[in-house]
Amino acid sequence: MKKILVCFGTRPEAIKMCSLVHELQKQNFECKVCVTAQHREMLDQVLDFFEITPDYDLNIMKPNQSLNQLSGNIFLKMDEVFSSFLPDLVLVHGDTTTSSIVAWAAFNYGIKVGHVEAGLRTFDKKSPFPEEMNRQITGKIADYHFAPTLASERNLIKENVEKENIVITGNTVIDSLLWTEKKLDNGFVNEKINELQHIIDADKKTILVTSHRRENFGQGFIDVCNALIEIAKDKTIEIIFPVHLNPNVRKPVFELLSNHSNIHLIEPLDYPSFVWLMKQSYLIITDSGGIQEEAPSLGKPVLVMRDTTERPEAVEAKTVLLVGTDKIKIVENTKLLLKDKNLYQKMAQSYNPYGDGKANEKIIKYLNNKL
Repeated sequence: MKKILVCFGTRPEAIKMCSLVHELQKQNFECKVCVTAQHREMLDQVLDFFEITPDYDLNIMKPNQSLNQLSGNIFLKMDEVFSSFLPDLVLVHGDTTTSSIVAWAAFNYGIKVGHVEAGLRTFDKKSPFPEEMNRQITGKIADYHFAPTLASERNLIKENVEKENIVITGNTVIDSLLWTEKKLDNGFVNEKINELQHIIDADKKTILVTSHRRENFGQGFIDVCNALIEIAKDKTIEIIFPVHLNPNVRKPVFELLSNHSNIHLIEPLDYPSFVWLMKQSYLIITDSGGIQEEAPSLGKPVLVMRDTTERPEAVEAKTVLLVGTDKIKIVENTKLLLKDKNLYQKMAQSYNPYGDGKANEKIIKYLNNKL
């Protein structure tokens, strides 16, 4: 029986990998899970919802830890994991520090690496930072590349990855999203969802906002907040903003947005509550990569507060629109989507270029053939 170690450390990774873990455990693999806990509380919420208990929990997060300290701690801890469980394959996801360092640690041990959500590129090493270099490093190390789209496959081929080592799968986030949506439709509720039901005014259009990118720290966040203040002058809408735990996000957001009656600043949500909130929203304003993939499956237009995106397929499909942190662009495009029903419907009804919820099945089929 082939041994597979699935490693992840952040909430977004967990969302995209937990459904794959469930499917791997049904197959003829010895599958174990290692978490670095690069995000602690938010990671644990996802693990609880998907009913996954890690076999290895590195618990490496410390207050104000630098990226170099984080990386060094992951290297050291992975030595302990590999001494205990030497897998035939390590699966990592996307573009986090966890993914790139775990892949490198596996390479040092002569262990093959599979990269889920491979081939995304902006080709700007500082945008997003440090994610763009993380995924490029992981792509250089990986033996098997699970590309979500044809464009991702093309990026890898340009980097001299052999086509036989790439498979286009769609994105596993859609598998997890559809699994969660089904659970919600079957009546799943929790305390957070109950709280949200009391916040949301059904007679108003809800705009969901999320923001956490490092490159937007400072003036970028101030500009975003000022844009939201302008948008909130329209009392027929309400803004719900789950505020990231990073102090660089919380300080400007709470200082500038706390005293507006139709702007609701709430704590970060667990995954099912967030999916529930996306389903209730009229549109979404975000700098998140994952939401660019998820929202089209729910029929929600997205304004992306970034200047570049490694997900150009969504821009081409017209399900998302890049607005950066430019106050004027954010305000004007939000107002346009609120008023122009034809534009709204075109964005809401476009197909999702990131898959049909069968990514896990395609990954496992490939692994069965390779391993």
